[in-house]
Amino acid sequence: MPGPLHVELRLVDWAILGIYFAFVLGIGWRLKRHMRTAEEFLLSGRSIPSWITGLAFLSANLGALEVMGMAGNGYKYGLMTAHFYWVGAIPAMVFVGLFMMPFYYGSRARSVPEYLRLRFDEKTRGLNALSFAVLTVLMSGINMYAMAIVFEVMLGWSIHTSILMSAAVVLAYTYLGGLTSSIYNEVLQFFLIVFGFAPLAIVGVEAAGGWSGIEQRLAHTPGMTAIWSSAMRTTDNPMGIELFGLLMGLGFVLSFGYWCTDFLVIQRAMASRDIPSAQRTPLIAALPKALFPFVVVVPGLVAAALAIELPGNRYDYTLPLLLKRFYPTGMLGLGLAALLASFMSGMAGNVTAFNTVWTYDIYQAYIHRGASDQALLRTGRLATLWGVVASIGTAYLVLRFDSLMDYMQLLFGFFNAPIFATFLLGMFCKRTTANGAFYGLLCGISAGILHHVVRSVGFIRYPSDMAAAFYGAIVAFVTCFVVTVLVSLAGRAPAEEALRGLVYSLTPRQQLRLPWHLRPGTAAVAVLVVVVLLNWRFF
Repeated sequence: MPGPLHVELRLVDWAILGIYFAFVLGIGWRLKRHMRTAEEFLLSGRSIPSWITGLAFLSANLGALEVMGMAGNGYKYGLMTAHFYWVGAIPAMVFVGLFMMPFYYGSRARSVPEYLRLRFDEKTRGLNALSFAVLTVLMSGINMYAMAIVFEVMLGWSIHTSILMSAAVVLAYTYLGGLTSSIYNEVLQFFLIVFGFAPLAIVGVEAAGGWSGIEQRLAHTPGMTAIWSSAMRTTDNPMGIELFGLLMGLGFVLSFGYWCTDFLVIQRAMASRDIPSAQRTPLIAALPKALFPFVVVVPGLVAAALAIELPGNRYDYTLPLLLKRFYPTGMLGLGLAALLASFMSGMAGNVTAFNTVWTYDIYQAYIHRGASDQALLRTGRLATLWGVVASIGTAYLVLRFDSLMDYMQLLFGFFNAPIFATFLLGMFCKRTTANGAFYGLLCGISAGILHHVVRSVGFIRYPSDMAAAFYGAIVAFVTCFVVTVLVSLAGRAPAEEALRGLVYSLTPRQQLRLPWHLRPGTAAVAVLVVVVLLNWRFF
C-alpha cells in the first residue's frame, strides 16, 4: 500500500515518463548495430565531437551525487555546499583539460589503469583497476538507492522493487549501445536535469521570500548563506570545516583526485576525435558546472528555510519532497523524469567505466591475454551485466548514512585521494619508481580505510561526517605520497628513455595552430574568471 508520502501521478505525468524511457531505450537499440568491435562498444571508436563529449563529461557526474546529494547537503550544510563546484571542481577540470588530457589521449591508453602500466608496471595497474572496479560498483549502488527513494515518495513502491526497476532499464540501454549509448543519453539527461530543476529553484526561492527571505529564515544557523566568511573556524558553519580542511581536503585532494584520475569522466574525453577536442571536453563542461549550484544547491536551502520535515531526518528526501510540494501535474512528470535521468546517468556512467576497466585491465591483462576482439566485446557485455547485479547489492550499504554526499566523499577518500598522489608523482617526478607507486598506493588506500575505522569506534571525533571525509582524504593522500617517495628513493631510478611521453618534462609539446577563441587556454581563463566572480559575490 502507498505510504503517507505517496503522490498520485496523472496521465500526462505517466506519458512524459513513458516517452523518456522509450527514447532512452531507443537510442541503445539504434546504436546496437554499430557496436561491432570492442573499441566501438567500450570507447566509442574515438569519434564523437567535443561539444557532445563535453556535455557527457558533465552529465556523467550528474548522478545522485549532483542532484539529490547536493540538494540534501544544501539543507544540511547550507551554501557552503557550493564549494563542491567553485573550489572542488572547476580548478581541477581546467587542469585536466590543459595538462592531463594530452597525456591520456597522446599515450592512446584505453583507461586510467593502463596509463599506470605504461608509467609504472602491471602490479600498480592491477591494484588501481581492482580498486576502481570496486568504487564504480559502490557508486552505481548509490544511484540505485537514490532512485528507490524517488519511487517511494512519488509512487509508493518498495525500495526492493525500485532498485530492480532501475537496474533493468540501465542494463538494457548500456548493454545494447555501450559507451556511445551512455554518452548520447547523458546529453539528453543534461537538458532534462536543467529544465526539470531550474524552475524548482526559481519557484522555491520565491516561496521563501527571495534570497533575502532565505537569509532571514536561516539567520539562526551560522554560516548557512555564506561560503568564505564562515570558513574561518569549525564552529562558524554547519559543515564543521575550516579553511585548511576545505582547501586541502576538498579543493586539492578530493577535487583533483576525482577529476584527474576517475576513469568515469576521463572516458568521455577519451572518446573525442583528437587531442584538441579531448582538451576542450572538460573545459566545455566547466562553465555549466559553475552554474549548477543555482539548480541543485539552492533548492536545499529553500527546504531548510521552509523547515520542510524530512522522514527519519534523512536529507536525501529533500528534492523529492520539494517536487511534490511545488510542481503541478505535467511539471511533476518532467521533474520525475529529470530525477530518473540523473540516477541512470550516474549509474550507467559507472557501469560503462566498470566494463571497460574489467575487460581491458583485468580480463585481458590477467585472465586471457590473447583474447580476440570478439571475445573482448562479449566480455564487455557480460561485465555490464555483472556490474549491474553487483550494484544491486551495494545499494543497501547507503542506508547506513543520512546523506548521499557524505558517503560519496568517504568513498572518494578511500580510492581517489591516494591514486591522485600516485599520478602527481608519476607525471611530474622522473625519480618515482614502480615499487614506490605500488606500495604507496596500497598504503594510501589502507590508511584511508583505517582512518574511517578509527573514527567509527570513537577514537577520533569530527564536527560532521563531511569534515571526517575531508580529513580522511588528506590522510590517504599524504600516506601515499610519503610512502611512494621513500620507497622510490630507496630503489633505482627508471631510465629516462622509458618515460618519454609519460612524464611532463619529457613529453614534447604539441603546437596547436588554432584561432585564439578555440584554444583551450582561452576557455580556461574565461571559466576561472566566472568562478572568481561567483566566489566574490557570495563571500
